[in-house]
Amino acid sequence: MNSGSIKKSVIIDTDLKKAWSKISKIVKLDWLEGQKSTKFLGEKKSGVGSKRLISFEDGSEVEEHIVGWKVKEYFSYIAISGLPLNAYHATISTEKINGKSVKITWESYFASDSTKNEFENFKEFLSNFYTQSLKNLKKEF
Repeated sequence: MNSGSIKKSVIIDTDLKKAWSKISKIVKLDWLEGQKSTKFLGEKKSGVGSKRLISFEDGSEVEEHIVGWKVKEYFSYIAISGLPLNAYHATISTEKINGKSVKITWESYFASDSTKNEFENFKEFLSNFYTQSLKNLKKEF
């Protein structure tokens, strides 16, 4: 079993309220690299227990369930299907830098029984995906 983690951050010139408002809309992911559409799965629209299905331009789909939520601080989610992994847990968090800036961090832990080479290739893909998505997010402000 291969396991790994990725942690990427971006500093955005905005206040914490606006940053949280943007990232906590869990199906409004226009900043997510390659995202075609995202929809809720179920009645719950925010907080622990919310579920979403993200469809990507390449035809892939990833189902995610929110497992942790603290307003203006973070939310955590797990991928249920759609990734070449046996386990995936990620957290997107906010940290007020000063009155004018917020640091947004996207961190994940994951495991797979794929070959070492396949795992390393996916890890590199995911790292680039986080970096580009956070750049896109920054442009939204």
